[in-house]
Amino acid sequence: MPNTETTTNIDVIMQQAFDAFNQYKKLPSQKHAAFLETIADEIEKLRNELVPVANEETNLPAARLNGEISRTTGQLKMFASLITEGSWVEASIDTADAGRTPPKPDIRKMLVPVGPVIVFGASNFPFAFSTAGGDTASALAAGSSVVIKAHPAHPKTSALVFTAIEKAIKQSGVPQYTVQHVTDTSNETGKALVTHPRTTGVGFTGSFAGGKALVEYTRQREIPIPVFAEMSSINPVVFYPDTLNKNAKALAAQYAASITLGVGQFCTNPGLLLGIKSEGFDNFLQALGEEITKVQPQKMLHSGICSSYKKGLAEMQAQQGLQVIAQSSAAVNDMEAGSLIATVSANNFLANKHFTEEIFGPYSLAVICDDKAQLIQCLQSLKGQLTSSIMATEKDIEEYADVIEVQHTLAGRIMLNNAPTGVEVCASMVHGGPYPATTDARFTSVGTTAIKRWVRPICLQNFNDNMLPDALKNDNPLGILRLVNNVYTRDAVGK
Repeated sequence: MPNTETTTNIDVIMQQAFDAFNQYKKLPSQKHAAFLETIADEIEKLRNELVPVANEETNLPAARLNGEISRTTGQLKMFASLITEGSWVEASIDTADAGRTPPKPDIRKMLVPVGPVIVFGASNFPFAFSTAGGDTASALAAGSSVVIKAHPAHPKTSALVFTAIEKAIKQSGVPQYTVQHVTDTSNETGKALVTHPRTTGVGFTGSFAGGKALVEYTRQREIPIPVFAEMSSINPVVFYPDTLNKNAKALAAQYAASITLGVGQFCTNPGLLLGIKSEGFDNFLQALGEEITKVQPQKMLHSGICSSYKKGLAEMQAQQGLQVIAQSSAAVNDMEAGSLIATVSANNFLANKHFTEEIFGPYSLAVICDDKAQLIQCLQSLKGQLTSSIMATEKDIEEYADVIEVQHTLAGRIMLNNAPTGVEVCASMVHGGPYPATTDARFTSVGTTAIKRWVRPICLQNFNDNMLPDALKNDNPLGILRLVNNVYTRDAVGK
């Protein structure tokens, strides 16, 4: 049975979120933009406080945390710029034609916010994917109110970031409950937030089990809502023959750094390395092993992640056909994770689905294929991914075009001669992919189009001009780019 006190509290929080949404959505985009920029400014003021608190809670180094704060404030300002310009609402106008048979009505369309959004903070990004991270920033930019469920791995960090949001609320004059912060870490509270009738969408970054549980919660609702969850990805990398013959040592150094970056605690960590049996692939694996043994074990984010990593390694090493080729040579202390690289034949890989499971940490599995056909077979056996990398020369690109085409079907982001770790925050970025990488491959959680998760299209037919929102009025007071009678223009209707 649900805890009555918890349910009552959530009822109050969600009603406040709903009331705030109905006021916040009516504010001009310039007001929303100013609010986002003020949050960014207030976070910057707290930078010197935030870094040591987050370091204590996550074990992440100061340089990484400072970079992540900059990414967080940059995201907020990016969305502020997007909504200030305004064309993101995708306004389209088809004017009436009374002379047509039957007469054509005046029809106008734009995107509008859906309502209160629940954001679950992520453990591996205490700033950029948590309290004031990309989900929160994009939802507020869309015109939605937000309820944040703090991640239990960094509660002090989350609470401190929320003080910046509270100050911004007061300074910007937006409704008091536009953003709320829930610190109860229980699964029961998360379920109550997701299933509450006032909730219209959910943002989540975390494990496959966690994301799947949220989706299951929504199935208990009378009215379904979307859960935009980023969950599981092993980010396959294909090393093609010619580049291995020419660049094996350099590739090994590049990927050793990528696999161990941040103790492997990135959703884009390259967990699967594929190549065709050759001297070049052998040389690459030998060099990769040499690089991995040099990497000192480091503390992971928290004991739960560390325990899961070590358990996952033990289970993986018990699988038939797996061979460990390198691991960290130094002793591993409590909360520390050592890196490990293993190999498996393509035949064993194809026979055992366990090899396709994500191990969150500094681990990667190399699959040795007999030929191109088997390489294609291995790729086709994979489920959806966030990324897939092509390591190739021009000769490889020409000779293996059919394999590269398969890679395009796997993921939301395909890259050439780049390691997958590192996600640029920009309009062109897609941080998403087919299930189980995410719950909906049509969307991204990074970049300006992340805003589209929190909106829906509305069509207004035969409205008087004074009844229309500014984005759809004849004289285009916002000066935005609109599709008018199938032509993109910033001009007023009729000019």
